[in-house]
Amino acid sequence: MGETPSTLNELAGRAGTWLGLPATVPERHTAAVVADRFERITWRDTYEQSAGLRELAEELNERYDCATDLLTDAFLAAYKVGPRLRERAEMDPARLLNHQIVTSLMESADFAELRRETAGDPYAAAMAVLAQAAALRRMLERSGEAREEAERAKKAQRDAEGAATAVGEALQQAADEADENGTVPDPAADAVHKAIEAAEAAARQATRAAAQALAVASAPGIGADARNAAAKAAEGARQEAALMRAWGVAPGELERMPFERRARLAERLRTSRLAQWAELIGRFRQMASGERARKVENATGELVGVTLGDDLSRLIPSELANLGLPELRAVFAARYAAGELMLYDSQGEQSTGRGAIIACVDTSHSMYVTGPGGVTREAWAKACALALLDQARHAERDFVGILFSAADKIQVFRFPADRPADIARVLDFAETFLGGGTSYQTPLSAAGELLKEEFDDAARARGDIVMITDDECGVTEEWMRGWNDAKHLLGFRVFGVAIDAPRAAEADSVLDVLCDNLRSIEDLTDVHAAADLFRVI
Repeated sequence: MGETPSTLNELAGRAGTWLGLPATVPERHTAAVVADRFERITWRDTYEQSAGLRELAEELNERYDCATDLLTDAFLAAYKVGPRLRERAEMDPARLLNHQIVTSLMESADFAELRRETAGDPYAAAMAVLAQAAALRRMLERSGEAREEAERAKKAQRDAEGAATAVGEALQQAADEADENGTVPDPAADAVHKAIEAAEAAARQATRAAAQALAVASAPGIGADARNAAAKAAEGARQEAALMRAWGVAPGELERMPFERRARLAERLRTSRLAQWAELIGRFRQMASGERARKVENATGELVGVTLGDDLSRLIPSELANLGLPELRAVFAARYAAGELMLYDSQGEQSTGRGAIIACVDTSHSMYVTGPGGVTREAWAKACALALLDQARHAERDFVGILFSAADKIQVFRFPADRPADIARVLDFAETFLGGGTSYQTPLSAAGELLKEEFDDAARARGDIVMITDDECGVTEEWMRGWNDAKHLLGFRVFGVAIDAPRAAEADSVLDVLCDNLRSIEDLTDVHAAADLFRVI
């Protein structure tokens, strides 16, 4: 190229920058979120289990090469406890757009709130991705220019790597043609010089193309779309979490639940008529929890006088003095056996139940009536019954839900204390509606038989029956005699709840005669109208 012959050492010195460059170029990543092996396995497992994710990926991949990588990044950003993004310089140019989208998502305040529901929970993270599907699709549709620039940048990068390879090949050819003094023939030397110039030009073009791709990928519209996507996903996650809490599904139970079962459960809660009850059920459960906190178990309450009985914890001092005299101990023992010891009398709220809690819920046609505030009688009754289920679980007592209407229509749902309450069974109980007329004898007889069975099997007495109805109906004298005998034998209590039914709540009504304690509910939006139940049951 000049008058002075080129030597191999001179050419190698100038070409040194490019020698081995393709091998030393840092790896270009297609994933924006750094993830370890186990997190990548979690994504693959979740992807295989979620038909929604697979369908979304298939749809987007028909038009966008980067779609699967984008979904992976969106999932990992939501799932990882501390997600970290790669530097942009480490990214494959064709994935710079993905990097920008995920960056915008993670910078959103709503995304930080979203992660409180999704971090460490593959199902919740997958649902967050699906909730953002429309926004992700919109961002990809609007990013035509960014994708074109990314492709140009990737091509320029490949051209630069190819030019660097050409420098090495030209230098190798020059070495093959050099004489014993290292002098390279002019044609071979010229080929090396031209290869170096081409490599330099290609490198400059690759730098400009990468900068342009980055600038286009950082367009402000992407940030706005990403914030909207994060807000929508966060709202969806909040609603589903609230729905699960309202129905008493604990976070730990959800995490152990298989993906498909959890997805079916969420869909059932969102789309069935049960979704309308979630807020009411949540308020009932919160109220019941507060009332439990007010209870003083086994407390004597306020002293109001002296009575007779056999409770040694409430003996008055003179009785204790008699016990201390040897000549009066036989008298003390006889009076103790007869229940005639003098005790401090008290009044106060005291939990006395030991046996099962049984909720008999009327599901006759009239219970479908909507009351003030848009709440049906059925919804109020079922919400109260589910709060009683919680009460039973808290006290380690069996719970039985009996749905009834006419004499031949009854369905029994048993929830033993020694087993977790299966959520599907709980939903079946809540969702079942029998229709028809009203019969008191059928459900109460069933409840009495259950308490007798419990007494015979486990020697547990003093159960509690809660009768929730909106109607008044008669019972036979023969049945009533058997009912009173069962009450005396088993020691159970009966609480009545008359829902928007003045006649049933009247003194001397059949319901009043059947129940030890009766209350009337008129405002179906007021969960506190039944608060006393949860202090005494």
